[in-house]
Amino acid sequence: MGVLMSRRQTVEKVQKVSLAVSAFKDGLREQPSTRRRAEAGGTRRGTLEQAVQEGEEEASSGPSQPEESSASKAAWERLRDGRGVEPEEFDRANRFTPPAFIRPKRELHDDEPPDISLEQREQVLNDEMCEICEVWTAESLFPCRVCSRVYHDGCLRRMGYLQNDSAVEVTETAHTETGWSCYYCDNLNLLLTEEEMYSLMETLQHCKIIPETCLTLDDFLHYKHLVHKQQFERPMAEAQEEQAALQFSALDPDKKGHIEWHDFLSHESIQLLQKLRPQNALLRLLTAKERERARAAFLALDQDSDGFIGEGECRRARHAWFRKHQKETPSCNVRYGDAPPGAGGDP
Repeated sequence: MGVLMSRRQTVEKVQKVSLAVSAFKDGLREQPSTRRRAEAGGTRRGTLEQAVQEGEEEASSGPSQPEESSASKAAWERLRDGRGVEPEEFDRANRFTPPAFIRPKRELHDDEPPDISLEQREQVLNDEMCEICEVWTAESLFPCRVCSRVYHDGCLRRMGYLQNDSAVEVTETAHTETGWSCYYCDNLNLLLTEEEMYSLMETLQHCKIIPETCLTLDDFLHYKHLVHKQQFERPMAEAQEEQAALQFSALDPDKKGHIEWHDFLSHESIQLLQKLRPQNALLRLLTAKERERARAAFLALDQDSDGFIGEGECRRARHAWFRKHQKETPSCNVRYGDAPPGAGGDP
């Protein structure tokens, strides 16, 4: 607890400086000058006088250039540094400093087939201390299903990563077979390297996409048209536009008429990963927990232990899966892609 209190006191001092700058100049957002944020490579403004001068220069540009506003610049910086969304209405007086994050780097051997043994199991152990406050409190820690990090629900709330609607999900699923993914693993944009991130940012800026905003169907189609024309130097065909509209529907399952920023960002990050990285490089992105899940699923389907999943084994797995779901729900509506691992259709 002493560690936690000392960390909070340090953050409170930083927050006072940030609030003072925000009050001095409307729209100016001071970056927290903690050591951890500095190690993450985030941009910093220098002295208070320099920050005020920058704010005056931004204000003189006028509201006709929203991409040049301080709020927009801060949003692009958060996107580049992988720090997520920080809404204006969030209570900064009671928050922790976001932990440092360094984007991954490509290695020379990434495109080679990874050495993943089927017989040799991997021992997966969760961290002992909360990723945010670095305090150990045993049963009250919630593990991530993808990585080894663990969290306090209170720390997640103070970070702004756990709202009222998602608190139930964490408490009910974190210790189940389904599991819960933390804000690191839930943000697929963090899988991009710095070079890949800059490439995506250039595309978004060229298409006049404002970060941290929702996109309507017209916005999404306009973006897709610009990207297609930039890449292929010809207009998008009608069939491709229909495909883009289907992508929008998949990203808006609740039919709200718009897609959230983090859903759009994850979708575009996946598209970029598929475009720039071969399959072997994508396999190397799997964590130890994900490899163990895949290994367990494969061994469960490979009933004769010959290292292959045959047609008969695949058919039995599909039959067992459908019987299980018929008992759980009276509905037989199954989407393509809901099939169990290894049951992707008849050869």
